[in-house]
Amino acid sequence: MISMDIRSMCQPEIESIMIETFKEPKYRGAQIFKWLHERNAQSYDEMTDLPMRLQKKLYELYPISPIKTITTLTSEYGDTNKYLFAMDSHTIIESVLMRYEHGNTVCISTQAGCRMGCRFCASTENGFFRNLTAGEMCAQVYRIQRETGQRIDNVVLMGCGEPLDNYCNTVRFIGLITHPKGIGQRHITVSTCGLAPQIIRLAELKMQLTLAVSLHAPDDEIRRSIMPVAFKHSLSDIIDACRTYICYTGRRISFEYALIPGVNDETGHALMLSCLLKGLLCHVNLIRINAKSSNSKQRQSDEKDYQKKAAIFVKILVRNHIPVSIRRSLGCDIQAACGQLRAKYINEA
Repeated sequence: MISMDIRSMCQPEIESIMIETFKEPKYRGAQIFKWLHERNAQSYDEMTDLPMRLQKKLYELYPISPIKTITTLTSEYGDTNKYLFAMDSHTIIESVLMRYEHGNTVCISTQAGCRMGCRFCASTENGFFRNLTAGEMCAQVYRIQRETGQRIDNVVLMGCGEPLDNYCNTVRFIGLITHPKGIGQRHITVSTCGLAPQIIRLAELKMQLTLAVSLHAPDDEIRRSIMPVAFKHSLSDIIDACRTYICYTGRRISFEYALIPGVNDETGHALMLSCLLKGLLCHVNLIRINAKSSNSKQRQSDEKDYQKKAAIFVKILVRNHIPVSIRRSLGCDIQAACGQLRAKYINEA
């Protein structure tokens, strides 16, 4: 178990340990925070304005949690990079850099593994190992930024794990990454498979995040067949929680809906989805189901059939005044698309 590392601390917390633990002036804390969260420092050796004696003590008492790049895969289209990171000798996670016309987006992991058990997602196949700290979440963004030399404009918490199952560390991460010279709250997206109580907790913080809810079904029966979390949190509970989120934040909810052939992609399902979401401040993202891995029984849906079914969904949703888009899928060739993270290194392990 990793204890709280200094990269997980906010600036006042670092300032406090400078004064109380190290008997140093308060401004040392501001220096360290700037090195960690503005200059992407990976070690105390890089913090050239800190005295050597302080660096030595920091190494002893507050070692910076390591992050090592094991491998990087680049999509043949050049718009997506997938990173395999080692957080320690036992913790391996994946992150994805996606390049869009409007800027660079990094998809980070919040847990090593996942316990949600969604049938169409590779991240849950090998079970749950542990939560990531806020510092480890930040480290993914900073490492990619450092390796590419490019600014990261947006962060989506859609990698391995359920962010709201790691609620406290997720909220702490948001506080760190959105520091005054960091990434704005409106450029952060938190994804959840529908943990209703945590959605309400997040709403009460009144942050200006984008909340993305993985819906993937228009009723509880279908949802329970593909998402075990539905046995605990009904669609009614989730929609009520989303209404609370909208009320507290004024932010539009993004609903993710993967079209799974023969499960949730018929005209009747689109009509049911319209009834479920009608009148709600929301947007629907239609997603093509992806193969979980190269040897998975779950294959990627046929492109022509997907486009045909997606067009029907769009027509019905628009008719009911529900904004909808067909998500552009990036990184399928390197298993970096929705539902594919963790698959490759599990298969190679």
